[in-house]
Amino acid sequence: MIEVTAQITVLVPAHNESAGIGATLESLARQTRPADRVVVVADNCTDDTASIAADAGAQVFVTVGNRHKKAGALNQALAQILPTLAPNDAVLVMDADSTLAPDFLAVAVGRLATDPGLGAVGGLFLGAPEHGLVGQLQRNEYVRYAREIGRQRGRVMVLTGTASLLRVAALRDVVRFRRNGDSGRVYDTAALTEDNELTLALKTLGWRLVSPPGCQVYTDVMGSWRDLWHQRMRWQRGALENLRSYGFTRITARYWLQQVGMAVGVLALQLYLLVLVTTMAFGHLQVRPFWVAVGVVFLLERLATVWAAGPRGRLLALPVVIEMAYDAFLQAVFVRSLIDIALRREARWGTAARRQILALERG
Repeated sequence: MIEVTAQITVLVPAHNESAGIGATLESLARQTRPADRVVVVADNCTDDTASIAADAGAQVFVTVGNRHKKAGALNQALAQILPTLAPNDAVLVMDADSTLAPDFLAVAVGRLATDPGLGAVGGLFLGAPEHGLVGQLQRNEYVRYAREIGRQRGRVMVLTGTASLLRVAALRDVVRFRRNGDSGRVYDTAALTEDNELTLALKTLGWRLVSPPGCQVYTDVMGSWRDLWHQRMRWQRGALENLRSYGFTRITARYWLQQVGMAVGVLALQLYLLVLVTTMAFGHLQVRPFWVAVGVVFLLERLATVWAAGPRGRLLALPVVIEMAYDAFLQAVFVRSLIDIALRREARWGTAARRQILALERG
C-alpha cells in the first residue's frame, strides 16, 4: 500500500519539445499533491528543451546513445532511478505535450494507497482545443472513450502514455519477468506501442489498472489527416503485434474480441453502404416509421455520448454522416494494418515474447 509519505517521481520523456514542455511542467507545479521529483528525460534533443526544463526547476536526464525512442529513453532513466525507490513509491510517466488536471496526482495516489492490488492509475485523456475539423473529431472520440471508461467504473483497456502513475513494485515485477530479465528494462523497445504492451504485461502479472474520474489529462491532437493516419497506423499495428506476441490468454481474450468486433464493424458498414447505394440507384428508397425511429435513436445516442465535448462537438455529431466518414477512416486504418501484417511489412517492432510472464499466469 502506498502511504501518505510515499515518494512520487515524475518522468517526462521529451524529444525537441521546447514548444510545449513549459506548459507540461506548469501543470505539474499546480498539482494539489505536488510531486517529490520531476525529471525531464531529454532524448537526442537539438533544441532548448533541456534548458527550459532546468529553468522551470526540473531535473534533466540526458540520454546517451538511445536508438529506441520513447521506450529506450525511459528505460535509461528508470535503470538509474528505480533502484533508489521503495516498493510503495510511484512513478508518473507523462508525455511532454500533455497537461494534467490539478487533482490528478492527489486522486491517483489516493487510489493506489487504498488498493494494494492496483498496479497503476491511468489518465482519462482529452484533446486540446485546436486543429479545426480533424481536431474536433478526435476530441469527440476521446470524450466517448472517457465516458465508456466511466461506465466501466474506471476499468481501463490501455494504460495511456499521456499520463499514468505506476507503482514501483509493479514496475519491478515487469522487469523481473521479461524474457531478458537481466536487462533491467521496464519498457519493451521492440513494441511499436510500448504503453499498450506495458498494459498487457502488468495485467498478465496480476496487477489491476484503473482510470478514475479526476485523473484528466489534456493532450495534443493530430493537426492533419496525414499525421492522424500515421498515428493511428502505429497504434493499430502496434496493438495487433502485441496481441500476436502475447497470444490468446484469459488476459488477452477481451482484446482479441475487440479486434474481432472491429472487423465485424468494417463488414457491417460496407454492407450498409452497399444496400443504401443500391436502393437509391434503383429508386426503391422508402421512408418507413421503423427505420426512422432507429435513426432517431442512433442520432440521440451520438449526441448523448459526446455531450461533454461542448457545443462544437455536438454540432459535429448532429449530421451523423461526418462522424460516419471518420469511422470509415479508422476502419481503413484497421484494414491496412491487417494487410501489412499479412504481407509482413515493417514487422520489426512487434515481438517481445514473455515466457516467464505467461508461465506465471498459467501457474
